[in-house]
Amino acid sequence: MNYKQIATGLKSLGLKKGDIVLLHSSFLSLGKVENGPSEVIKAFLSVIGKTGTLLVPVFGKLGILTEELKKMPGAVISSAPVGTLAGIGPDAEELLANHWAAETAHGMNTPFMRLAEKEGVICLLGVDQDRNTTLHAVEAVLELPYLGSVEKTFKNPYGDTVTKTYKFYPGPHRDFIGIDKILQEADVMNVGMIGKAQVRMIHAAGMVETLVELGSKQPDLFLCDNPACADCVRQRAALKKARFEEEAFMMTASSKLAGRYIPEIIENLQSEGLKNVELDYVQGKVCSLLPAETLAGYVKEFEQAGIQVSALRCPVVPNDIDRFVEKMKTAGIKRVILPVAGAGVAIEALKNAGIELSVVNRCETALRASAMYKEYAEQYNSITFTFNPVNFAVAGENPFLHSYNAGRYIRKIGQLDIVDALRTGEASAFAKGNGELRELISILRCGSFFGYFCLGGGAAYPGTLKDAVKDFFEQLDQI
Repeated sequence: MNYKQIATGLKSLGLKKGDIVLLHSSFLSLGKVENGPSEVIKAFLSVIGKTGTLLVPVFGKLGILTEELKKMPGAVISSAPVGTLAGIGPDAEELLANHWAAETAHGMNTPFMRLAEKEGVICLLGVDQDRNTTLHAVEAVLELPYLGSVEKTFKNPYGDTVTKTYKFYPGPHRDFIGIDKILQEADVMNVGMIGKAQVRMIHAAGMVETLVELGSKQPDLFLCDNPACADCVRQRAALKKARFEEEAFMMTASSKLAGRYIPEIIENLQSEGLKNVELDYVQGKVCSLLPAETLAGYVKEFEQAGIQVSALRCPVVPNDIDRFVEKMKTAGIKRVILPVAGAGVAIEALKNAGIELSVVNRCETALRASAMYKEYAEQYNSITFTFNPVNFAVAGENPFLHSYNAGRYIRKIGQLDIVDALRTGEASAFAKGNGELRELISILRCGSFFGYFCLGGGAAYPGTLKDAVKDFFEQLDQI
């Protein structure tokens, strides 16, 4: 091939005189080219003409064509130590100016976004979307929670040594190759062959606009759904964690729902972006009956993994309250959930030990549970109520229409168990049973509820923790 043939191919894909083009390339993909790499650069410059500008990435080892452009007379190199570009043409200096001073390597006020603002194009010559660095600009604009930061020490254009942290910096694996169909359907990308190379010519502004709009609704747009891909599992967890943190309420999950063994529970919690766990069952054993040393070991393992124990849930009120309280103190557990019936015997000891108490309805009607709670609150004014909608439904009540209002729990609820079931007690997905769960979530959320929402708390869920988190977000999306 010669430069004229390459130029003809570029024109057929929409490249024209005066264009600003960012080239990502594999020279070898073209096949045999007369006179080597310089012929390819010559082809681009012949198409865009003297009024056009050609940019190439020069961070790392990115191919012989980038080196070819860097050494050309008049070539300009951006000043950033990351995401660095080189350019030649009348707009090169303006596009690459003060790249080092931007808050991010790829986002606003960088050459990548300036390219889009100037209606430039991106050419992927013999490479796929994984080499399209402007996709990182989309991530930075969206400020996606899985992005990190990078610190660099370098000399700025004025000769000063600068240490700077670039925010929203890309990390590991992405599924960028999956966006080809999106760009083609949006009519912002042409695909064709030049020699033996597959070439994509992309309208930068159209690509950014399309993907920012889609990514604002679907922040995992660039992540694969392969459960064996640790990078994307971790990045998805960051998205979920960020979404939880947008809410006033605190999110926790039953250890029984999260898994059987502590390492499994930790892994599943982390994968779902959860940083709290409620201890109820581990390895099929009732946590409140375990030895103090065992409980203390569990708490330590969770803390080392960045997970806090939100509470210990007891299926019954312990016989030996003093011994139980000592166990809580040894294990470092500061909050306990007891059945409302009979919890009064534990109030004094828990209060003296500084352990927070929340009582939960089991088989009681709302009025009976409310009466017991009111009596306890007179003795321990910081006591809260854990509202379990499944147990009220099984008791024959409508948890929202009746139980919530009849029990006068407003401002008294410290936790809502995120569970649902039929009146028979058969577990169901959220808002698919008689627990009126969506209504309860909505009313508490509207009032800036600062207590806990506990996935799987006090009842069964017909699926995994991953299923429960997905189910929960679906409910939030409908409120």
